[in-house]
Formats: sequence, structure tokens, C-alpha cells
Amino acid sequence: MLIAVLTISLTSVMLPAALASSEGTAAQGEAGTAVVVVPVKQTVERGLESFLERAFKEAQEAKAEHIVLVVNTLGGRVDSASEIGELIRTSPIPTTAFVEGKAVSAGTYIALNANHIAMQPGSTIGAAAVVNGSGTLIEDPKTISFWVGQMTEAAKLNGRDPNIAAAMVDKSVAVDMTETIGREKKAGDILSLSASEAEKVGYSELTANSVDDVVKWLGLDNRTVIEIKPSLAEEAARFLINPVVSTILLILGIAGVAIELLVPGFGAPGIIGILCFGLFFFGSYVSGLAGMESMALFIIGIILMIIEVFVPSFGILGLLGSASLIAAVVMSAPDPKTGFISLGVAVAAAAVIIALFARTNKGRGIWNKFILRDKLGTEEGFLSADVQNSLVGEHGIALTTLRPSGTAQIGDKRVDVVTTGEFIDSGKPVVVTKAEGTWVVVKEVKHEN
Repeated sequence: MLIAVLTISLTSVMLPAALASSEGTAAQGEAGTAVVVVPVKQTVERGLESFLERAFKEAQEAKAEHIVLVVNTLGGRVDSASEIGELIRTSPIPTTAFVEGKAVSAGTYIALNANHIAMQPGSTIGAAAVVNGSGTLIEDPKTISFWVGQMTEAAKLNGRDPNIAAAMVDKSVAVDMTETIGREKKAGDILSLSASEAEKVGYSELTANSVDDVVKWLGLDNRTVIEIKPSLAEEAARFLINPVVSTILLILGIAGVAIELLVPGFGAPGIIGILCFGLFFFGSYVSGLAGMESMALFIIGIILMIIEVFVPSFGILGLLGSASLIAAVVMSAPDPKTGFISLGVAVAAAAVIIALFARTNKGRGIWNKFILRDKLGTEEGFLSADVQNSLVGEHGIALTTLRPSGTAQIGDKRVDVVTTGEFIDSGKPVVVTKAEGTWVVVKEVKHEN
């Protein structure tokens, strides 16, 4: 039942996204010659890359004459920016980047790959230094050199000054722009240009108030304008692939499924776990990070783990199942490093949750099958070593013939006893002479006439 529900859950979240995408494409395919407007107003990451791939594909199917990218982003991942840049460069449809607010870092690179750049008054472009996830400037020469190369090549595509692009990345680069904008970029600073400055140095060709002004400047104001926006599924996927959110989903998914396997009955933990895993793979699938092979590996891993619980295989099935689960998660992450980090944090946090749950549910779960809970107490007829030692010197009656072992009544207790070798008939009086470990030694009490 667990696997059936898991499969249905994952399929149900994948199918609507695929259908929504195909329906959107069909609708745009009937538009004819048009100008397609695409917003680039989010962090540059794999989700944006996937959305732009869909948008450019729909623009081609709609026989669009031009694509206007409305850029307002603070940047993001360098690798995603590189892929988006290639998408723009290789597109058969001419592209204009309209900077509506900020085109910072990776956003600058995206704009530079467009055939034209237009900027809104008050907008800025530049500040493309490479930073890590916490916003700290990366000083690694190799990384800086790579990104400078990417930026300068993008600038050269449409005759823009590559030195200005380099100054936007490398703080050691100095550029004298006193003749054009009345200032120079000194070493130690990162260059950023306003709309008017960008137009003066040739990085922008137009200062416009709106997309309509850009379309009119392009001479396409008599064309149908089609705006392609991220779908609800893509917006949800963007949220779900956030590293913090995806890690939380993994924690709840691992903990929920593990608790469900350990506690009899299909209940809330299993449902929550499956839904969290479903959302995790849904976000990765819609964002283009994962394919059906990741989901297949995940289901195989769960099956192997379940079999290992009920059919011990000396850990072989458990290891194979764990490897499948790890591979599925890593393949669904933006990169292997991020995947391993998220998975490591999730496993550690889930282990704490599972331990707390197990502690508060001691009387339930399959682990109780492996724990001896029967008490060998006095009420069940068993005597502790301390109680046996206290019997030394006590008198009693042999209840069975002692040959040389048997049972005697010592006080109000029935005790297994042994003699030193002699036989004692039942009913004879005895006295305890020694108690060692589990041995209670007695001898017959003979009355003298």
C-alpha cells in the first residue's frame, strides 16, 4: 500500500505540470507573428532557466518576430546564467533586454547576450562580481578569470566595450570614462552604470519608460504582444527548489517514511513523508532538475528498504536501497555538492526526529519484536541471586525426590535445589547449606532418637 500511494502521489503532482505546459504551448501556437514579452524577475537559478527554455520554445512555435526580456534581478547562479546566455545567443528570434529595475551580476550577463539593451530611467546594470551563497565576495583568481571571460565575450557579441564588462566583475580593473560619463572606475571598485551612463558608453541603446516604448522603438508596435508568465506549477517549483525548503521536505520525507516502516499501520507519518517526497521531486521535475529516472530510483530504493525490514539480507538490500535513495536525491539537486549537503543535513535531522518518536512510543513498532520484555521476577517463580543467598540456613521440605536435584519448599517459596550427591526422598526435611549463583544446595535433616 505504501508503494501504491507513493506512486500515485508522485504521478499526480507530475502530470498536471506536464499537461499545463502542453496546453500553454498549443494556445500560443495559434498566435501568428507577434512580439513575445518574457519577465526575468527572479533569482537566476535552475527554475528560471527551465521557464525561459519553455518561453523561447513557445515563442518559436508562435512564430514570434521578437522577444523582449523584462529584466529585474539581483543575479544568482553563474552556471544557470551561462545556460540562459547560450539560450539567448542561439535563439533564431532576435532578443531585447529591457532593464526595468536592476540587472545585477548574472542579470547583467543575461542582458549582455541580448541583441539590444534598453533601460528604464532609474535602473542600473553591472556589479557582476562573483559572490558565494552568503554574499561574500569570491577572491579566487580562477573563478574571477572565468567570469570575466564570460562577461567580456558577451559584451563583444554586439560591439560593447569588453573593458567595461571586465570592470563590472574584477575590482582590480580600472577604466577611464571621463570623456563619456565624467568619471573613471578606479581599481578596488566594482562598476555599476545607471541608465543614462549605460546609454552614453554604448551599453544601452534606449532609455524607455515601458515595454510599449521598447516595442515601438523596435518598429513592432503593430504586432500582437504576447506575455508569457511562469505558470502556477513553475512558481510553486521555484519555491520548492529553494535549498532551505527542499532540505525541510527531505527531513520530513525521510522521518515520515522511516517512522511509518517502524510503526504498524499506515497513518499520518507515512502520508506526510510521501507528500513531502512528492513535493520535493515535483519541484525538481518542473524546474528541469530531475527526470522520471530520479523518481524511479526513489521508488526502487523505498521498495528495497521495505524488503530489508521484513526479509533480512545481511544489509545488502538496505545498502542498495540507501544508494538508490541517495542517487535519486542527488540527481534532483541543482548540483551534486548541494544535493549531498541537503541530504546529509536531512538525514541527521530526521534521525533526531525518529529517535524522539521512538522514545515516546516505546510500546509500539517492529523493533519491539527484537526486545525481550518478559520479566523474570519473583511473581513468575524466579528468584534473584540476593534472594537465594538469604535462604542459607533455612529449613524446608523436599517436594520431589532429590536425585540429586529436585524441588523443595523453603518457607513460602518453591525452590529448585540440589544435594551434594545423596538422594533424599520426597517429604523429608531439608536445610539449605549453600547458595552459589543459581545453585541452592540442601541436605537432609535427620532427627536423632
